[in-house]
Amino acid sequence: MWLLLINRNSGNGRGEKVGRIVKEELAALDIQYIDISANSAKQCQENLKNGLTSSQSYEGLFLVGGDGTLNIAIQEIVNTGLGVALIPAGTGNDFARTLNLNLKDPRQLISYYLSNKPALVDVGKVGERYFVDVLSTGFDSMVNERANAMRRIKGRAKYNLSILLVLSTFKPKNYEFSIDGVSFESKAMLIAVSNGISYGGGMKVTPDAKLDDGLFDILILTPVSRFEFLRVFPKVFSGKHITHPAVKISRGKSVEINSDAVAYADGERIGSLPIKASVVERGLLTWRM
Repeated sequence: MWLLLINRNSGNGRGEKVGRIVKEELAALDIQYIDISANSAKQCQENLKNGLTSSQSYEGLFLVGGDGTLNIAIQEIVNTGLGVALIPAGTGNDFARTLNLNLKDPRQLISYYLSNKPALVDVGKVGERYFVDVLSTGFDSMVNERANAMRRIKGRAKYNLSILLVLSTFKPKNYEFSIDGVSFESKAMLIAVSNGISYGGGMKVTPDAKLDDGLFDILILTPVSRFEFLRVFPKVFSGKHITHPAVKISRGKSVEINSDAVAYADGERIGSLPIKASVVERGLLTWRM
């Protein structure tokens, strides 16, 4: 018996479309499941929490949604041993990219999940919340704040417009850091504490990050001009930005950051700094290709 959780509103309604395909495929394969799908991330979490309190044991969880839905789900799943079979249906699908999943063929993914075993991967924890992709602060968090306030524009266009609007007035901030107990200060435009390799729908902010090394990849972008930022920005989609002299990357199991700024994790608002994040080694059971 499996659990099936579809966030129907994920990806501006893509979750519902992909969810129908998943149900059809599971029926064709005669896979038994309990459907705990919902129309919002909040209700998805509530349904999952209730589903896990039953005495029923499950082979795994088919999760249809994006990074936001996954972030909600892992709050209930980390360290439970329940395998998450992710079927991407969001806007960015960054953790699916890190897992090297097929983003367009849910039937192929289901076949893969049923014929292969899952593996344990790391997750991050900031405060009392878990995250799988990237915890960030600085420029990109301000972009998220601006984008979240937009109602009429959707998808990538909203994010790109927010980048231009924020960049026009953005000023780097002074940050205090402690990485595995080593403290230092730096002026920075952007900080990314990464478990996965990408965020923002394919921006490979830390292309060498590994899900099973017990370490964060921590990127600090020191100040550059607006012109230089726009010149280098396209390289983040291929991960080639990391050779720029303003990009500093280190690794660590825990990190503390303080400044007058806000933080986001997996695209969800965490709140104002200071923050403290640590790696939860082998905390999530999932499939990767």
